[in-house]
Amino acid sequence: MFTYYHNSKCSKSREGLELLKKKKVSFTIKDYLKEGLSLNEVLELSKALNLGPNDFIRKKEDIYKELNLSERNLTQKELCKIIVDNPRLLERPILSNGKRAVIGRPTENLLKLL
Repeated sequence: MFTYYHNSKCSKSREGLELLKKKKVSFTIKDYLKEGLSLNEVLELSKALNLGPNDFIRKKEDIYKELNLSERNLTQKELCKIIVDNPRLLERPILSNGKRAVIGRPTENLLKLL
């Protein structure tokens, strides 16, 4: 079973959703902006993506600049906590099967997990 981390206001996220439906993939949608994220969930995503949180944090978001994250020397766990507190910073979309995950940018990246 797949989990799709989705932001309905994001065009890439909507494109990915359509691709998964077209491919008839069974998945659940995690609307992380409404439902939130746990620290464990973000740490698990980091592991499944095989990326540090700095590699899947949205650096162009205003909150990234407001928090001055580019200038701060934070641990991976601290960065994950910031993503939990500010879920808009999570890169999207993400498709996860629990063990592995991919970022759907470009959208075709989602196919790598299927």
